[in-house]
Amino acid sequence: MTEVSSLTGRLLVATPALADPNFDRAVVLLLDHDEEGSLGVVLNRPTPVDVKDILEAWADLAGEPGVVFQGGPVSLDSALGVAVIPGGANGGLAPLGWRRVHGAIGLVDLEAPPELLASALGSLRIFAGYAGWGPGQLEDELVEGAWYVVESEPGDVSSPAPERLWREVLRRQRNELAMVATYPDDPSLN
Repeated sequence: MTEVSSLTGRLLVATPALADPNFDRAVVLLLDHDEEGSLGVVLNRPTPVDVKDILEAWADLAGEPGVVFQGGPVSLDSALGVAVIPGGANGGLAPLGWRRVHGAIGLVDLEAPPELLASALGSLRIFAGYAGWGPGQLEDELVEGAWYVVESEPGDVSSPAPERLWREVLRRQRNELAMVATYPDDPSLN
């Protein structure tokens, strides 16, 4: 088997050609990517469910909008916390209850008392479910042209306007991808 170059911490941005409705205009933060598969969360799918309704203890720490996000189509009954720790990219000691994924972005142990992280958190987002790919599956989708792979920024995790994230991530690219941000929602209406 060929070695997989890790894309952990990068964003997968759905191409306009991606036909899977679960990922239409999705922006996925890859939390893990290796030869055993990939796992990520969709950053731009807010639900109408308030964080306080399912994880009341974490509600005050969750960024705006203070709702749960649908992280993907897998295990919708499980919750993942993704948080940015300012200065976390410096490689210092990680606070208890937080595991670095990439730079200042990491996973939160939602079983831990929120007080352990409260003073260190820059932003927190709660996801129901995740997006997952088996060994080689994501690589096949990349070859098929289903995703653009771009660098993440800590602010992507906590975008206050998640409905605009797809366009914003594409627009900040310094190549032809910036033009894709102008792609119409329904090209047949042009």
